[in-house]
Amino acid sequence: MTFRFLHSSDLHLGKRFGQFSGDLPAKLREARHAAIGRLGEHARAKGASTILLAGDTFDTETPAPEVRRQALAEMRHHAPIRWVILPGNHDSLQAAQLWSTLRAEAPENVTLAVEVTPLDLAPGVTLLPAPCTTRRPGRDLSEWMDGAVTGDGTIRIGLAHGAVRSFSEEDNGLDVIAPDRARRAGLSYLALGDWHGGVEIDQRTRYSGTPEPDRFKHDRPGEALLVSLDGSSALPQVTPLETGSFSWRTLAFDLLDGDDAVARMEALLPEARLRRQALVTIVAGGRARLQARTALASAVENARPDFAELEFDDKALVTECEAGDLDAIDRAGALREAADALLAEADDVARSAEEREISRTALGRLYAYAQTVAP
Repeated sequence: MTFRFLHSSDLHLGKRFGQFSGDLPAKLREARHAAIGRLGEHARAKGASTILLAGDTFDTETPAPEVRRQALAEMRHHAPIRWVILPGNHDSLQAAQLWSTLRAEAPENVTLAVEVTPLDLAPGVTLLPAPCTTRRPGRDLSEWMDGAVTGDGTIRIGLAHGAVRSFSEEDNGLDVIAPDRARRAGLSYLALGDWHGGVEIDQRTRYSGTPEPDRFKHDRPGEALLVSLDGSSALPQVTPLETGSFSWRTLAFDLLDGDDAVARMEALLPEARLRRQALVTIVAGGRARLQARTALASAVENARPDFAELEFDDKALVTECEAGDLDAIDRAGALREAADALLAEADDVARSAEEREISRTALGRLYAYAQTVAP
């Protein structure tokens, strides 16, 4: 028999995105809710009967009522597709009120994997869930899968949330899942959540990543995994499906003296029509003359309105500057005196690297100011 399902995790519904301002946080929250519909549409199109959510469906243990109820309403809309929700570390079983409310409100096609017991998904297919008991349980909650009894030839699917050894979202080293759990427990597939970027641990063990990116760390699109299992012993066939509506990208480049800094940056940026749904951090390093650095900063500011969010990190970019370059600021007078002083401080090896970079940055701002007031 063939059993086909979607593996997803870390929807973090209701995430506040407090690091951003304006209407962007609301747009990002709405994109997370919309990911539910995209998962349902993929499942229907690909003939998957079940969607496994491997933890952190909600961002907190106390999601707002509208977050919770609207999510369940969207899942109900995609019946008869079955949704299986596993408690993660953000929405663990310690939030007793949340899970009792979900039990009362969940539609028939939503299953809460809140008990450490085998759960039948289809004839000959059994799910072995490992719900998070607390935010940091401090033990391998998947260990019980090894001794779980199922019939001969049963397709055994594990569902867990947390880090495998030497691989942690929060690097705490305590909450670990044995990386060979699939082998130990005779699993056809182990669906993991917690890591927000898709990762293959082995042929039967994967993190799906979040369906809607929420940080720059992983630098990859939102995805879910379509998993097909042809019997209990065959290797799973896994196909990534793109699900994200926003992209989060870190674009890094190093400059050499004489490079066209603006051209280097523009070559990395997405095309104009895609920028509205893009959050981008530009990281510039290497070395650049004062004029090139100022032109680069100006180009970033000019492009900023095209993007959902555009950040510029030039802390690793060293400014090359000579006395002759300061003529573009002024040849004499107070501005030139200030420029000479800043250049001397930037080149003073007795100062710390941080102090010299502050002087270089101030010199760049002075240069930019001089260009704006020049006749």
